[in-house]
Amino acid sequence: MTTSQPSRTDARSSVETVFRMESPRIIAGVTRVVRDVGIAEELAQDALVAALEQWPRDGVPDNPGAWLMAIARRRAVDLVRRRENYARKLAEIGRDLSETVPPEEPSDPEDIDDDLLRLVFTTCHPVLSAEARTALTLRLLGGLSTPEIARAFLVPEATVAQRIVRAKRTLATKNIAFEVPYGPDREARLGSVLDVIYLIFNEGYAATAGDDWLRPSLCEDALRLARLLAALMPKEPEVHGLAALLEFQASRTAARTGPRGEPVLLKDQNRSRWNRMLIARGIKALARAETTTAGAPGPYVLQATIAACHAHAYSYDETDWQAIATLYALLAARAPSPVVELNRAVAVSMAEGPGPALEIVDALADEPALLDYHLLPSVRGDLLARLGRTTEARAEFERAAALTRNERERELLLDRATSLGGGS
Repeated sequence: MTTSQPSRTDARSSVETVFRMESPRIIAGVTRVVRDVGIAEELAQDALVAALEQWPRDGVPDNPGAWLMAIARRRAVDLVRRRENYARKLAEIGRDLSETVPPEEPSDPEDIDDDLLRLVFTTCHPVLSAEARTALTLRLLGGLSTPEIARAFLVPEATVAQRIVRAKRTLATKNIAFEVPYGPDREARLGSVLDVIYLIFNEGYAATAGDDWLRPSLCEDALRLARLLAALMPKEPEVHGLAALLEFQASRTAARTGPRGEPVLLKDQNRSRWNRMLIARGIKALARAETTTAGAPGPYVLQATIAACHAHAYSYDETDWQAIATLYALLAARAPSPVVELNRAVAVSMAEGPGPALEIVDALADEPALLDYHLLPSVRGDLLARLGRTTEARAEFERAAALTRNERERELLLDRATSLGGGS
């Protein structure tokens, strides 16, 4: 049964909207049949073309997602049947592939979810580079086009296209299984999955380059993936920790830019503009993480707990900075990183003063990972300014401005340098 016949423009819009929402599930379901994410994506695109041809003429189906899934999986079965080695594959599988043809609606939604989880772990397989994992995840699970991914990360479209093609080829040639790993393998792979989703969110939350400080669509895609993963893996505390962290951070979005799109620092944000619904979701996700944690909390649970401290504070000064400093110390022990140490220095500066914090920052001066990291001189400049060492502070802000590739952030840092005047 279909709805009343829509206009051609409305039908095309419906197709594109539904496909963006449903394509990850379609690709996941088809990959179970063909065992190749590249071919699965092509077959999903075939279903999209079929919808573009039929929906304007026949009307939009009552269950458009199931319609697309049925078309794509039928074509997947047809493709397998046409393969020259079909007989051998049939013997290996041990069943008639004709039985895999689905009804118009999936008979068991949990099977679809299982396939989607397999797809998450496949696109984030450690055999791929970090850049390839990000691009492939955004393409297959985020529903972004190659031009959209290229714009998001400010790289040429050809570069993104090559990364995606090579990633698919690598997965196929290395015969990566379409599965959810278990035991130590799952633990090793889950970290990669979470890191890719967090990387996508961070690129939207504070863009590394370009004219815009925020890219909300990337944040939304990452948050959707984190929520999806939390629903698919309810017993994994780090999954809930990541979901909580992203909910808390996303809650600040409206307050993080001014009228002209300029960055607004955390201490200057109007907290009444923080999204209380997202904060409530973050609190619930963090509670689920804590109830499923056995032993010491993981890195994402700790980061979510830090974000919760900010969410519970009515102002910057009322924040429990001592608790945050302690949490950062735990995080540094659990997942050592110079960036974590830099963040700990900020918390220490608020809890104990800029002097002890400057000692932490100066100890990071020779860290190779921070040599071109603009936030190191930015934090150092802030500490020096609070100590009254304005000439040194101004030089640090200018150095930070020279290192950042984001125009909005560069303007902010230069403004901070200028505001210090010509002090001592």
